[in-house]
Amino acid sequence: MGLKPFLDVGGIQQLRGTRTLPHVPTSLCPAVLSKEECPKTVVTSCKDCIRTGPFCAWCKKLNFTKQGEPDATRCDTTEALRSRGCENDDIVSPASSYTKLSDRPLSRGSGQNEDPVQLQPQAVRLNLRPGGCLSSLNVNFVLRVEDYPVDLYYLMDLSYSMKDDLENVKSLGKDLMKALGQITKRARIGFGSFVDKVALPFTNTNPAKVQKPCPEDERVCQPAFGYQHVLSLTDQAEEFNQIVSMQSISGNLDSPEGGLDAIMQAAVCGNKIGWGDSTRLLVFATDDGFHMAGDGKLAAILEPNDGQCHLDKSIYSKSSEMDYPSVGQLAQKLAENNIQPIFAVTQNVAPKLKEMIPKSEVGVLSKNSDNVVRLIETAYKSLSSNVIVTHENLPEDIKVTYTSNCENGGVPGPRGVCNNVGIGKEVEFVVTVTADKCTKEQSFQIGPLGFREKMNITVVTECECVCRDPLNKNDPACGGQGQVTCGTCVCNKDFVGQRCECRMGDKNERDLREACRFNNGSVCSNLGDCVCGLCQCHAGEDGRNIYGRFCECDDRSCPLHHNRLCGGNGKCDCGKCLCHQGYDGEACDCKKSDEACRKGTSVCSGRGNCTCNICHCLPGYKRPFCEECPGCPSPCGKIASCVECLGFNSGPLKENCNSMCSKVKFTSRPSRCIVGTSEVCAMQDFGDHVHSYDALTCVPPCLPECPKPPDLAAIIGGSFAGVALIGLLLLLILKGIIHMKDLKEFRRFENEKKKAKWTNADNPLFKTATTTVQNPNFSGD
Repeated sequence: MGLKPFLDVGGIQQLRGTRTLPHVPTSLCPAVLSKEECPKTVVTSCKDCIRTGPFCAWCKKLNFTKQGEPDATRCDTTEALRSRGCENDDIVSPASSYTKLSDRPLSRGSGQNEDPVQLQPQAVRLNLRPGGCLSSLNVNFVLRVEDYPVDLYYLMDLSYSMKDDLENVKSLGKDLMKALGQITKRARIGFGSFVDKVALPFTNTNPAKVQKPCPEDERVCQPAFGYQHVLSLTDQAEEFNQIVSMQSISGNLDSPEGGLDAIMQAAVCGNKIGWGDSTRLLVFATDDGFHMAGDGKLAAILEPNDGQCHLDKSIYSKSSEMDYPSVGQLAQKLAENNIQPIFAVTQNVAPKLKEMIPKSEVGVLSKNSDNVVRLIETAYKSLSSNVIVTHENLPEDIKVTYTSNCENGGVPGPRGVCNNVGIGKEVEFVVTVTADKCTKEQSFQIGPLGFREKMNITVVTECECVCRDPLNKNDPACGGQGQVTCGTCVCNKDFVGQRCECRMGDKNERDLREACRFNNGSVCSNLGDCVCGLCQCHAGEDGRNIYGRFCECDDRSCPLHHNRLCGGNGKCDCGKCLCHQGYDGEACDCKKSDEACRKGTSVCSGRGNCTCNICHCLPGYKRPFCEECPGCPSPCGKIASCVECLGFNSGPLKENCNSMCSKVKFTSRPSRCIVGTSEVCAMQDFGDHVHSYDALTCVPPCLPECPKPPDLAAIIGGSFAGVALIGLLLLLILKGIIHMKDLKEFRRFENEKKKAKWTNADNPLFKTATTTVQNPNFSGD
């Protein structure tokens, strides 16, 4: 019995012992198209067929193909095979399915006495068709079951600017444990500190300054360092307070710190930090920015950060040898180790970190860190209420998308995201897995970011057919010389052919196949089967007839004319048109006739050739009969000398007129007239003229008398007289304008003169010549 046919789409079906898959939406499964199709390629076996495409199925029914029909016709869609009479039990189509290998139930109560389970299932095995997909793998996650363990590692900047903050952190243990106690009874806290690389220009390398990088008036100051692990994770708050209270401030030169070095070591040195199977939180407290990859070049540190643990006696030993890690490198290591960072930073740093590191929270630290507990509580609630499911160690040929069954879900993407999930609430993600091609068995993991639990997925591609045929090497269906495998014959030694009917004798199978190749090309032009060294051609899919020694011919590969094969005027034979009588040309598009070229008795008016019943005119002449030439000059102007000798027995060709002008003929003799000093025909317009290959005929309706020559004296005299008359007229007009202007000015003067009023008073400019002097002492008495 063969495998069951497709139940739905995408090569998905129900297998015994596996889960029934639902209908696959096109948007979730890229391989699923709106229409099931099986590509038409060269297929010789069931194995080739199912690797061709996710919708391809193979019919293993005996005698399903006709004699000479290729085995490739057994490969088609399930519906197409059914329509051709292949029963369901004879259709081979491996299905995409999955089997749960580990499916422990989710923990919903207290996890105190057991290992709590937040993710279900824990392990599955997928069987995928190449190019197909599976989209019914449901992943369930319960957010923070009761008393789920929490580890919190406090990583603090001890540069001199954090002096006030350190005093508050020294008494932080009890408050942190109290806050975590409201979440779980299984909480632990640890502590680490950092400053920066002990190298210029980050830190003053003067020996005295290395020992005391703080200001001179600072009493307690520890030597400069990069990162040091101070306290492993513990559930003893008093121990935390005691160890942290012993810490003192340090210092460096520049503002950015070496915080990324510290986070990297805290993430990858799990055994020394003490990370457990828990929710892992890393609190990063600083009041300034941080150096990133490439900044180490300022101190001639060129070796890239390797992302490995280098804690030697709790001190980062490679601080001055390796560059800072990049943000992307750090984000990868945090995700690999299921660590969720909480950044307690200043306002100027806060907006950058949330975007750069996924599954992280950022809070603004007060000037003296007195709000750090409240900040951690808020950040933890936000982190724990957002569930982000993704994958790791994904093989190259496998693709995964997620659809979240929550309020803000529904859209497939590279990650599954559910926000604002309450404590103890269950969320579900539908995972779609696609295999691009046949691969060996491979595994990868998916799970929520920041949580240790992962689901292991093993992928096996279904690239083989299981037909369960009886073991009979002398099966009668194969002429007693072969075994039936998935409906086709696998022949015994020395026998070949579709039914093992060909005995090779002294020839091997390769020689027989070479006899079916034309010029070292493909066997039977890929259009037939080679049977005992002879090609048996297939029937064309579009009804064409394929024939020839090597199946190289058909009756459809000829030129078209007016969208008809051989123009409907011939027969196609092996790529060439055999035209009917009266037709010619590559596509039989040329009719052997000049019927459409004639007008009267003239073919193309003597100005062209008739080819394929169409006039091909001389340059300038127009179809259909080459009668008109709108832009052509009169040809008779070129034969004026012939006109003179033929018409008037004069001109330069008079002596050789008959030989030189043998192709020029007249229908009437033109009139004789005198033009200047030459005797010519009055050829202003010869009217109709005829070009031919044998003769040029002019029909010159000449005027009876030549027109008189122009009177040059009259023309010249008239020109001078006209110019003089025009000049005189212009002078008169100018004189008139000036006179009118003067007249106007005179009248205005007269009017003003009449308006003037003269008085009888003395002229102020006139003085009399007599001077009168009066004696002041003289009296008239």
